[in-house]
Amino acid sequence: MDKHQMNKVLITGASGLLGRAILKEFEADGRWECMGLAFSRAKGNLRKVDLKDQIAVREVVSQFRPKVIVHSAAERRPDVVEQQLEASRQLNVVATQNLALIAKEFNCFLVYISTNGVFDGTNPPYSPTDTPNPSNNYCIFKLDGEKVTLQALPTSCGILRVPYLYGEVESLAECSCTALFQAVLNSSKSKNVTDYGMRYPTLVDDIAIVIRQICEKALKEPDFYGIWHWSAPDAMTKYQMTKVMAEIFNLDHSHIKPVKEAPSGAKRAANSQLDCSDLTTLNFGRHTPFKEGIQKCLRNFVHSS
Repeated sequence: MDKHQMNKVLITGASGLLGRAILKEFEADGRWECMGLAFSRAKGNLRKVDLKDQIAVREVVSQFRPKVIVHSAAERRPDVVEQQLEASRQLNVVATQNLALIAKEFNCFLVYISTNGVFDGTNPPYSPTDTPNPSNNYCIFKLDGEKVTLQALPTSCGILRVPYLYGEVESLAECSCTALFQAVLNSSKSKNVTDYGMRYPTLVDDIAIVIRQICEKALKEPDFYGIWHWSAPDAMTKYQMTKVMAEIFNLDHSHIKPVKEAPSGAKRAANSQLDCSDLTTLNFGRHTPFKEGIQKCLRNFVHSS
């Protein structure tokens, strides 16, 4: 397709786990001209921009003129947020508000990535219309990000809440799901792993497909906007995830010990299962089974570790 006929998409956080998958999905589709923004890990074709610099962000949007902005950049580690509250608020809330206002100025549709953690986990599954009640500062900030996005772009944004994510990583430590595999590989050392709280590990590639489909529909149908959920259907604890990982690669699991108590650090909801029916009724998305997805993500680390 000729570049002049392509819609343009700007992706923030494009060096991150989810952002890489989003950029890859739009590029592979072949009908989009893409620009990825990054900061601390900007490399290759990614453009280095500090999202907290409103003037720099506006300049990028003014020059590139995207039809769609996908905002996946965030401080996503709850324990880091607790330790760096103001810096995290600046990125997760203030930068989001500034981006939403810029999107409004340049008539862009904005997709804001939020979390199932906006719910307290006491009455799952949660629909998009259920009342949020976040349980830690990371989730409070993500909910605040939703509010400032909706305030600036009430009829020109999509809020997509997603759960516990995993994907192809640059190192096992890059996401908390693949980091569990390091404990499995280190069979000489006993490791306690939480067996508390249900997670719904979801492959970032599947999230990326849904995001592209949302953007396509939003550009065709001006009345398509709002809050949506996407999640894999399978529930498991982190301990159960390590068992699956060990079984896939025929590795010993006896050194991994389940811990039934809630983990220390930022409070996590026990079960924030998302109701995704609004999007599944549109035939959106894909659900990759955890066993299939995690095998693909971990296979390169088995023999090199």
